Amino acid sequence: MKVRVRLAPSPTGTLHIGTARTAVFNWLFARHQGGQFLLRIEDTDKERSKPEFTTNILEGLKWLGLNWDEQPIIQSQCVDHHRAAIQKLLDAGLAYRCYASETELEAMRETQKAQGQAPRYDNRHRDLNPEQEAAFQSEGRSAVVRFRIDDDAAISWKDLVRGPMHWSGSDLGGDMVISRRAPAKEIGDPLYNLVVVVDDAAMSISHVIRGEDHIANTAKQLLIYEALGLPIPQFAHTPLILNSEGRKLSKRDGVTSISDFQAMGYTAQAMANYMTLLGWSVPEGTDERFTLQQAATIFSFDRVNKAGAKFDWDKLNWLNSQVLHDLPKDQLLHELKPLWSQAGWDLPEENWCLDLAELLGPSLTLLKDGVDQARPFFEEPTLQADGLNQLAVEGAKAGLSNLLDQLDSTSWDGFDVKQAQQLITNAAQAANIKKGVIMKSLRAALLGRLQGPDLITTWGLLARIGQDLNRLRRCL
Repeated sequence: MKVRVRLAPSPTGTLHIGTARTAVFNWLFARHQGGQFLLRIEDTDKERSKPEFTTNILEGLKWLGLNWDEQPIIQSQCVDHHRAAIQKLLDAGLAYRCYASETELEAMRETQKAQGQAPRYDNRHRDLNPEQEAAFQSEGRSAVVRFRIDDDAAISWKDLVRGPMHWSGSDLGGDMVISRRAPAKEIGDPLYNLVVVVDDAAMSISHVIRGEDHIANTAKQLLIYEALGLPIPQFAHTPLILNSEGRKLSKRDGVTSISDFQAMGYTAQAMANYMTLLGWSVPEGTDERFTLQQAATIFSFDRVNKAGAKFDWDKLNWLNSQVLHDLPKDQLLHELKPLWSQAGWDLPEENWCLDLAELLGPSLTLLKDGVDQARPFFEEPTLQADGLNQLAVEGAKAGLSNLLDQLDSTSWDGFDVKQAQQLITNAAQAANIKKGVIMKSLRAALLGRLQGPDLITTWGLLARIGQDLNRLRRCL
């Protein structure tokens, strides 16, 4: 059997991390099996679906490295096939038109609630005779189409994550609406549980991999597969992504969109790596840091957890920092240069920029850190409290003054590390202070604070663009 899996996002919002994690698992399984990963854009919610959300979803998948194998299917273009399937069910007596008004259905639900019953459709129009239907139609009533679900129906499947699953028809809430309300004898807009079955069959999907919140839908959809005589795929229901309190991760928890993570400075490799670990455990002895291609060689559902996966910001940050620390300086600069340009900075020559990227790389957690940490190299920094305190230390200004005197009388052809170290030693001796005092004071003068990257390299970069002397002079 040729493995064909799909991601079927709804373009009613940006690419959510839960949808992206589902995409990762689908992609890994397809690549591990030598199969195909497909896309279907489920845009049948006409009011909420927007082209910009489709663009966001596709760009987010591309950014993560989740390439698909065929042109995406647009669900709204397949509506004739959906209506044909509904008509087939109507003709076979497996579906029927329900004329119950919203007022009548609400009264039914209120009665059930008062009696302590779970809400469910009572199948009141399941067996209307032609005269009863004609009477409702003469009243001008519109109708939904409902799919028959017998209470004694036994539904089972072997889930690739959860093992044997068993449902009863009585658990599914009565006969299911498969098309929206429409004038009599017409078929309204087809609904999710019907269209997903028709589309998956048309796409020859072999495995449906999605979140555990779809388990009840799977039970309903299996009945539709059987009723339409369609081949039934295998199912895998993955754990939900949870917040720190154990609830399903939602917009209330802050950032959940892949484009937001990207804007915050997370790398595609770290995001894909982390999402793979959200619900999947690596084989013993395997490093938790990997690329998608490496993960695909070992991915299997027997290591996907049943329990929900808690989102761990510290773990994501660590993974992202490791990716940034390992990047060659030219690749890191490729990521940082657009951010530096967006900050409005004029960038010096390429080698200088490469050296700055190399200097900052080991301290980065997020790409945006590369803006904050680079700022003192492009803008003269304000002297902060710790820097001012250091410059007030006895002998600090005398040491900087002596350092300036040496610089004025020294041939400074380029920047020589040994020469710089000797200048610091000389300045400390002349001011009768420890080298540590002059080094801390020099850092305060150059960066405005006492924290920062390697001092000598920092000094060298600023000296190469003529930004060191003025910063020393302002401190005297």
